Amino acid sequence: MTERMPDLLPDLTPPMVYGTAELTHRAFAGEGIDQLLQFIDRPAETLDEAAAHALDCSTVHQLAFRPQHALMMQLQALRLCPLYRVATPSSATAGRPLRLLALMEPGDLMMNAPLDFITRTLNVQLDLLYLLPDRPLPAAIPDHDLAYIGGGDIGAPEALARRAALYRAWPRPVLNDPVKVSQFARAQLHRTLADALGICSPNCALLSREALLEGHETAYPVLVRPVGSHAGSNLTKADSRDEVLRYLATVDAQDYYVTKFEDYRSPDGFFRKYRIAFIDRAPFLCHMGVSENWMIHYLNAGMTGSQDKRQDEAQAMLDFDAGFAARHATAFDLLNDRIGLDYYTIDCGETQDGRLLVFEADAEAIVHMMDPPDMFPYKLPQMRRVFGAFDEMIHRHARGGQHVAVAA
Repeated sequence: MTERMPDLLPDLTPPMVYGTAELTHRAFAGEGIDQLLQFIDRPAETLDEAAAHALDCSTVHQLAFRPQHALMMQLQALRLCPLYRVATPSSATAGRPLRLLALMEPGDLMMNAPLDFITRTLNVQLDLLYLLPDRPLPAAIPDHDLAYIGGGDIGAPEALARRAALYRAWPRPVLNDPVKVSQFARAQLHRTLADALGICSPNCALLSREALLEGHETAYPVLVRPVGSHAGSNLTKADSRDEVLRYLATVDAQDYYVTKFEDYRSPDGFFRKYRIAFIDRAPFLCHMGVSENWMIHYLNAGMTGSQDKRQDEAQAMLDFDAGFAARHATAFDLLNDRIGLDYYTIDCGETQDGRLLVFEADAEAIVHMMDPPDMFPYKLPQMRRVFGAFDEMIHRHARGGQHVAVAA
């Protein structure tokens, strides 16, 4: 059955939330949970305003690593009100903003594209509409110039089918076809990129605990992690079956991803991991972590403690277009052809034989400008380029005219 599209009302104002970016910036600057809760505290005269406060509280508790309490508060908020407007920083450009509506998935901070990290620097009014699996769309939503369909872990087939139908029928231009997003789920990416010249996307298998215990045939070394984990949580490198068994004795989950390990150490002995944003197919380097360890996350790479590593990253940003991007131009074209999204990111490296090593492709990764400019002076101009390209993209798509609904 076709879902009824909401009425688009230009004067409808959702309840205001501070949003993920504002609260994360404050947490990154050292504010603790009590300071954050004090910052978001405000009187609520309506149920919708109470829901907005509860949603901000949920974000604070997620930032404080209290996921169960956070998701309980989020669910309570979304059942009261599925629609919110992100507060615009006072530094935002004056004049009529571009009106961007993000269709969101309930869940943790990794579930949706945190667009407000970008839009807070732009003249953009960002509204969030959460799609609850057991609820229809609201009868009315704010009119907007452009929509973005989020939800990185679309999950059940019915959830994907719903988002795909909304993408086809939405009455305004839309970014990112959810069917294409589903093609680079962790266990699917290597198939999406199979046989792409110049790209290495290691084989990834989704295996049950029983299959691993029974001795699934594999070539070591492999990376093992529970399904649903993020940011390296419970991720290990196993060089033998005995190491897999020892890992299973300490990490209890029903299902795991098992990925072939590719040694991407550079000739100088360091590992380098790049986050690249593709904006209407154009690549932009957002950060490069340099580490002695294969498991790199920017925050654990020791970038703040090493001037040499920061200089390495600064040079990579300066040389990116003529260096990394030029070396992998063919791979980038194939990547864009096969993934086919308006906006997405990859985490990648380079294999020892010079191919583009793609760890993850993601439409929901964080792209930010939080690093202190006195320590990372090269980041601010680079991220302004990235955010400027995003701004040009959303204005270009918004000018594309009314999205034409097609039959399901």
